Amino acid sequence: MRLQKYIAKCGVASRRKAEEMIKSGLISVNGKIVSEMGIKIDVEKDIVKFKNQIIHLENKTMVILINKPEGYVSTTDDQFGRKTVLDIIPNITERLYPIGRLDYNSCGLLLLTNDGELTYRLTHPKHHISKVYRVHLDKTFKIEDKMKFEKGLIIDEYLTKPSKLIIEDEKILKITLYEGRNRQIRKMLEQLGYDILKLERIQIGDIFDNDLSPGKHRYLSENEVMELRREFND
Repeated sequence: MRLQKYIAKCGVASRRKAEEMIKSGLISVNGKIVSEMGIKIDVEKDIVKFKNQIIHLENKTMVILINKPEGYVSTTDDQFGRKTVLDIIPNITERLYPIGRLDYNSCGLLLLTNDGELTYRLTHPKHHISKVYRVHLDKTFKIEDKMKFEKGLIIDEYLTKPSKLIIEDEKILKITLYEGRNRQIRKMLEQLGYDILKLERIQIGDIFDNDLSPGKHRYLSENEVMELRREFND
């Protein structure tokens, strides 16, 4: 197994962070500092240390689904002292990584895991899984804007990928994205002349839970975790 992948699966850091740790000389294998990428290790025999502490593979992948309320950041810590998604599950001792983001003023479903490799896979552009949102607007949505939105709009000098939009009510939309750019839905609708009153993520891939109240969480079943892994194995 490649060293950076092993570090991520041990729950020490995401794979990108693990690569930075290796380059910085913070990782040793069998007593020798390793600073080159691509090193492979034998997980049964080799001893890997981070800051002179032996690291081990996690016994079991943990994936938690939370319903993030507005007013929480999706990171695990915040320099401005705002509430984070970890405040929703304060008794967890595992080191968790958010799989993707929801901005501060948005709410809805978000996944966290102790598996850095799973986080890397599910957030990599090659494997972006579909995400479904319910959006409340400040005014009636024009039918002629539906095709414009679905075909793609240029935001931040980037043409968005095709998406799916369903008009549930004159001011309520159900939107499915197949990529995850920063504040994408807000920027696209603002370009079309709409302000968002509420933005809620209601589904991630095949994962949804209509009974999960804001501020609550639950563990994904083994079958649900297998479905997530299937998203990037197909």
